Amino acid sequence: MDNALNTPAAVEMRNITKRFGSVVANDSVSLEIRRGEILALLGENGSGKTTLMNMLSGIYFPDAGEILINGQPVVIKSPKDAFGLGIGMIHQHFKLVDVLTAAENIVLGLEGKMDLKEAAKKINSICKAYGFDVDPHQKIYDMSVSQKQTVEIVKVLYRGADILILDEPTAVLTPQETDKLFAVLRSMRDSGKAIVIITHKMHEVEALSDRVAVLRAGKYVGSMLTKDTNAQEMTNMMVGRAVTLNIDRPVPVNPKPRIAVRNLTVRNEEGVVKLENVSFTANSGEILGIAGISGCGQKELLEAIAGLQPTESGSIVYIEDNGQEEELLGKDPLRIQEMGVALSFVPEDRLGMGLVGNMDLTDNMMLRSFRRGHSLFTDRKTPHHVAENVVHDLEVSTPSIATPVRRLSGGNVQKVLVGREITNAPSVLLTAYAVRGLDINSSYTIYDLLNRQKKDGVAVVYVGEDLDVLVELCDRILVLCSGRVSGIVDGRATDKRQLGMMMTRIGGQENG
Repeated sequence: MDNALNTPAAVEMRNITKRFGSVVANDSVSLEIRRGEILALLGENGSGKTTLMNMLSGIYFPDAGEILINGQPVVIKSPKDAFGLGIGMIHQHFKLVDVLTAAENIVLGLEGKMDLKEAAKKINSICKAYGFDVDPHQKIYDMSVSQKQTVEIVKVLYRGADILILDEPTAVLTPQETDKLFAVLRSMRDSGKAIVIITHKMHEVEALSDRVAVLRAGKYVGSMLTKDTNAQEMTNMMVGRAVTLNIDRPVPVNPKPRIAVRNLTVRNEEGVVKLENVSFTANSGEILGIAGISGCGQKELLEAIAGLQPTESGSIVYIEDNGQEEELLGKDPLRIQEMGVALSFVPEDRLGMGLVGNMDLTDNMMLRSFRRGHSLFTDRKTPHHVAENVVHDLEVSTPSIATPVRRLSGGNVQKVLVGREITNAPSVLLTAYAVRGLDINSSYTIYDLLNRQKKDGVAVVYVGEDLDVLVELCDRILVLCSGRVSGIVDGRATDKRQLGMMMTRIGGQENG
């Protein structure tokens, strides 16, 4: 809103500097956040966006600089201090206790007697004011992802926040849920609240924000009204050079069935059905997208194909060029590799399943190659070269390849993992959220790499959360809803609205 320019700044961050050892995360950054506006804070991975907001919300303390709230200098040493100043941050990963109700989570940690009846009244009042739909008595484990996010927002409003920071707020929402969230944020803005969103989705920045501020390599680059700029200009500011924002989708050449999943059913350790009677085929020279609300079985599906997930029934076969089938079900990853099946897996949990945080880049490359040795001594020369190539090709920001991967930013960790799996020359590449947490420039690098694999005849299975990307990148898209196939559609003949409806089974249909 233009009138936000005439309102006093709710927050002034002046010459803020934050160091982590030799790394300067924020270098004398000055930023204003105004009442009655939605500010989009943009920057590449490692540019310092989240670090800057973590200092405003009391998670970190600046090494230099000052913060003013409503024109008065303040010291924020903890999230409690931040709440006392009306500042609340909604993190990408929710901080809720699943076995408690919404009301219990919202009042958890507050001083004084816990009066849940009065809390429920106040929660209902907040919901009515902004159009939220929250049942104070509902357990968190019974809620959808968007409902959990709503509880997080209500929690900070309940505690009096009128300066709100949202980190990747739409990462796991459907388009319909995103629209509802945006309507609420606009309502909050119109009531005079100051709102900051951190996001990599340019179309959402254009649709929602009033002003954008850009950081690059820890430094403040500048700000502008959103209506006076566009996605291309914002991206160029973030990266520091012109960037092409086009996702290629080459037509598949002579696609052949490579992986066939037939009537697959999977239960988790608690006996809950995560996949029910799932069937589809992934073809060579094709990118098959997997869409679905978070927790609808995507993780279990890829892990079952990779030999990491026990299954209840069904079949998973690898199909050779000559049509010969090899059953993969019941075999562990090593056995699948020994069968000659060149299958690579980029898991959702980067450091839990994909890489070892305390190992450097070379050692993490060796995790894929050490069994190929034919002597008592492990070959370190080849993994060393692979690590150097990955750092160069994917522009991994790291002091050296001897740096433990746990010291890298989340986006750079993701680049290392994807790069390692691609260099394994797979015939099937399974990717779970390959660009999650990556800035727009790095994301497009990954899309190009996946398309290169597709052109080389690899069957690529791409689990993604950005429906715009799924529609642009994938040849076919399989939609999961509550562990079942809601439909399989042609990527060229669908849109994100249709996918969003199928993800909630509204208009979902079995069609191929």
